[in-house]
Amino acid sequence: MSAGAMTDDDRWAAVLRRDRALDGRFVTGVLTTGIYCRPSCAARHPLRENVRFFADGAAARETGLRPCRRCLPDDVARDEGAVLAAIEAIKDSEEPLALADLAARTGYSPTHFQRVFTRHTGLSPAAYARALREERARQALSEGTRVTDAIYDAGFSGPSRFYRNMEGRMGMTASAWVNGGRGATIHWAVVPTSLGAMLVAATAKGVCRLSFDEGREALEERFPAATLVEGGAEFEALLKQVVDAVEAPVNGFDHIPIDVKGTAFQEAVWRELRKIPAGETRSYADIAAAVGRPRAVRAAGSANGANNVAVLIPCHRVVRSDGSLGGYAYGLPIKEELLKRESF
Repeated sequence: MSAGAMTDDDRWAAVLRRDRALDGRFVTGVLTTGIYCRPSCAARHPLRENVRFFADGAAARETGLRPCRRCLPDDVARDEGAVLAAIEAIKDSEEPLALADLAARTGYSPTHFQRVFTRHTGLSPAAYARALREERARQALSEGTRVTDAIYDAGFSGPSRFYRNMEGRMGMTASAWVNGGRGATIHWAVVPTSLGAMLVAATAKGVCRLSFDEGREALEERFPAATLVEGGAEFEALLKQVVDAVEAPVNGFDHIPIDVKGTAFQEAVWRELRKIPAGETRSYADIAAAVGRPRAVRAAGSANGANNVAVLIPCHRVVRSDGSLGGYAYGLPIKEELLKRESF
């Protein structure tokens, strides 16, 4: 939901849940105390009848309100700039940067900067740096770079650190990844649903592909060296859960494991998509803001389109800022039907 489409009831609900994703989208004015706050302010909630909402701090100050000293609502833009500067520093550095060094560059204390960075990106600075190294390694491996070269080019200190980081996230060894999934076993099936023929494929970790009107050929393109096994006893139980989730998505599907791989930014977008409640939608701008990159609206759209697991990562819940459906990889009728099913 875009800021312009929000009602005051929506804003009040965001205040009650202290929604950090909406910091910078509006401020909350408390008439009895004469202050205005971020939606996520940790202070005790005021009475609803004492609250007015403003587009920004400037609008609130025009009515005589002053900024909260606890949540510092006017620092949202400064926080965003500090995070973006830190991200660039992390990307440009060949060595891991200490938290104190990053904080000193922004003028924040290390503890406060850690909170600000985590609030904007969903990751600590150290976790972000690790994710960036993993992203670079995955890219190098997918391009056919030798494993040893990928280890050092991505900034890992040595093979042992590389394998500890990469194997847990990829679900297969680095050697298997560089060889197109060699050594990995993927069970799959194409099943009829009320939305059409559906392809479901899963590794031992979870569903790695869910799509419509695709077959084995699609898997062979994505995992050319993996062992593809049609069906399987354990897989059948997982398959039934997936079909049930597609037929009745309003019942939820967080219990179904998934095994997806992407860049750090893509995975952050996919996590946010899974947080959207059934029956609700978000705009690409909302998603970009939620992952701490409010200017990366187009990149959020691209990450949304790169989703390999339809429905379970509900990219169908993302619409344009004007409320129109936008696009969908499997056709607007399926997107429209999924949203219709979730609206009850």
